[in-house]
This record gives sequence, C-alpha cells and structure tokens, in this order.
Amino acid sequence: MEILRSYTFIIISIGTLFLAISSAIIGSLNLYKGQSLIGDAIGHSTFPGIVLFFMIFQTREPSILLLGAMLTGGISYFLIQMSSKYSKVRLDANLAIFLSGFFGLGMVFKSVIQGNAKFQGASQSGLENYIFGQAAYMLEKDVKLIIIVSIIVITLFLLFKKEIIAFIFDREFAKTIGLNTGLIEFVLLLMTIALVSVGLKAVGSILISSFLILPCVCANHWSKKLRNVLIIASIVAAFSAVLGTYFSSIHRGLSTGPTIILTMGSITLISMLFGKYGVVVNMLRLRSKQ
Repeated sequence: MEILRSYTFIIISIGTLFLAISSAIIGSLNLYKGQSLIGDAIGHSTFPGIVLFFMIFQTREPSILLLGAMLTGGISYFLIQMSSKYSKVRLDANLAIFLSGFFGLGMVFKSVIQGNAKFQGASQSGLENYIFGQAAYMLEKDVKLIIIVSIIVITLFLLFKKEIIAFIFDREFAKTIGLNTGLIEFVLLLMTIALVSVGLKAVGSILISSFLILPCVCANHWSKKLRNVLIIASIVAAFSAVLGTYFSSIHRGLSTGPTIILTMGSITLISMLFGKYGVVVNMLRLRSKQ
C-alpha cells in the first residue's frame, strides 16, 4: 500500500496509463487498416532522429527529442509508402528494410558522439533508454509530455472518428462521398508517429509496437464491433499499465516497460484461448456441428 501512495509510482503509472489507452485506440485503427507493423517500423525509425537532434541541440529535453523522433519517423513512413507503391517490393519487405536501415543509422549516429570531444559538454547518458525504454526513470516533464500528446491524439480521433472509420474500412466509399482521404491518412499517421515518439522513453523503440497491437488483438477475441473493441482494448491497456507498473515497483530488477508488455501479453494470450472468439470456444463450436 505504501507503494501505491508513493510519488514515483503515481507519476509513472499516470504516464503509462495515458500512453497505453491512446496507443490502444490508435493501434486498433492501424490494425484494421492492415498496417499492424507500421508502428514497429516507425518506432525503430525514430531513434536516428532522437540522436540527430541531440547532436544538433546538445540537450536531452524531451520536447526537442520528440521533434527529431517525429521527423525521421515521418520520413521512414513516406519512404515505405513510396517504395510499396512504385516498386515491386511488398509492404512487409519494405517495413523490414526501412526498420533495420533507420535503426542502424541511429546506432551509427550514437557511435559517432561517443568519445567525440564536441559532445563532452552535453550529457549523453539516457539516450540508450530510447532503445529499450526506462519508464522507472521518467521525469515529471516526460509524463506531462505523454499526457499532452495523448489528449491531443484522442481529441483528433473524436473529431475525425466517422471519417477515419469510413477511410479504414472502405477507402473507395470514403472517396465517393467526398472525404479528403489524403487528409484523413495524414491525421492517422500524425497520431501514430506522435504516440510512438512520445512513448519511446517509457517502453523503447523495440517494444512500442506491442502497445499498439496487443490490446486490439485481445479485444478482437471478445467482440467484433469496433466500438466494443476500442473500449475493451483501452481497458486492457490501462489495467496492464497500472498492474505492470505496480509489479515492477515491488520487485527490484523488473523493468517497467517490459513488465507492462508481459502483463498485456498474458491477458492477450488468455483471451486468444478462452475469449468469446478464442481457440477453445471455436473448437467446441466446430465439434458441436460435426
């Protein structure tokens, strides 16, 4: 109970809670759009932007590094879409190419600044946290940035909800009724990049895609209605964030981000097996029909 009242636990749990809920909603939209791994590609692609903006401004101010992450994440997304559209390389291959390429570029940038006399005056410690995440060391300003971005993202979703849903499930229909599909796709991309970028400090570029995918996968095994899926995904994400943060707080040596993902993954696995549309229920239905 003392941990639940501690300032550190409250700050971290609030940050991961907001990040989890907003990521569950936007991740569900990307999953239905058929680009479930786009968050993974963007997450890896943000790392060179973070290191590059550190090299330029020589500061680890979260808002500055966020802009760098969004810049290279957006460039990577643009290159993936262009390559998929105008080349014979399939989307999954393009995701792998640019994911590894941009992440490798980030590691090159990081190796450049190590031992470089030009950056001795600026603290480089903490940059590696954007690879694996370090939610336990998030500062109050990190959490405030997560809350602000999450509120903006959820507000954009509510404002463009009908248009986004029409675009995701039937792009041609959206065009015929006069919707600006280019603008809708840009809004969806902006929300995804913003969430991925702001969540790197908490869970890192490697695990951020799990925040986007797992809650929706879990919810899909309980309902087929989009409204219910978004609600269930948000609840699962929020519960996992708080419970994962609690477990990592009472057990030393457990990293917060991975513990949240493990909690979320466990709930998803149980749902895949025993959910309303899970493996066990489907097997029983097939047997009853035989």
